[in-house]
Amino acid sequence: MDKIKYSIAVASGKGGVGKSTVTVNLALSLVKEGRKVGLIDADIYGPSIPLMLDTKDEKPKVVKTETKPKIQPVSKYGLKIMSIGFLADPNEAVIWRGPMAASALRQFITDVIWDELDYLIFDMPPGTGDIQLTLTQTIPLSGAVIVTTPQEISLIDARKGAKMFRKVNVPVIGIVENMSYYLTPDGTKEHIFGEAGGRKLADEMNIPFLGEIEIDKTIREDCDRGKPIVIGHPESNAAKVFREIALRTEETLKNIVPSEGKNPVIEV
Repeated sequence: MDKIKYSIAVASGKGGVGKSTVTVNLALSLVKEGRKVGLIDADIYGPSIPLMLDTKDEKPKVVKTETKPKIQPVSKYGLKIMSIGFLADPNEAVIWRGPMAASALRQFITDVIWDELDYLIFDMPPGTGDIQLTLTQTIPLSGAVIVTTPQEISLIDARKGAKMFRKVNVPVIGIVENMSYYLTPDGTKEHIFGEAGGRKLADEMNIPFLGEIEIDKTIREDCDRGKPIVIGHPESNAAKVFREIALRTEETLKNIVPSEGKNPVIEV
């Protein structure tokens, strides 16, 4: 980990908020800025990164090192990737107890040849369970990005996720609000799931608000075909928003002030 400048967990309190979509587009936006980026699919039970990056048929190679055999991560679009989806049958469920899943995550961190990276990004499973605790106890995370949708039922769990990271002394870099609105043909914003919930939560918890992403079927279509929107439609409004979120994430990380024994402080 001494070769990795920043490590970021992208998390959500609940599933179905588009966290993995945000993760891959954030990671690829950083690659487009010239950064060296690695991505770990930490959702052991429901890996989706191989599908979103069209690498589901790839198999990572095992190479010999001076100490022991290690795994060479899969590369796509300039991004280094590791996922249980490369190793498990995609048609079979991963039926593991928590310690086994946590052990797999540790191996993704320590037994993969990441080399020098500006960012190592983790696509976290929903919730606040074994995987989250394993990650925070295994490496010194630089921070966490919380993904939510505007409605209250999502915000309740996003709030819990943010508080969990604070309890384990991981700074919350910011909140991303996904599915914020639908842009009608006449240019009107229709707030299907509520309005400004993520921004209000950020204000309430004194956390930076990183941006809001509209409902756009192209985002879903591009991920399904393995070309996330910042690759498939780089000039689209959504792609521009993802790049803005990436730049705000970088800027916020620079303003994190370490505080030994206490929660790090972000100068908002």
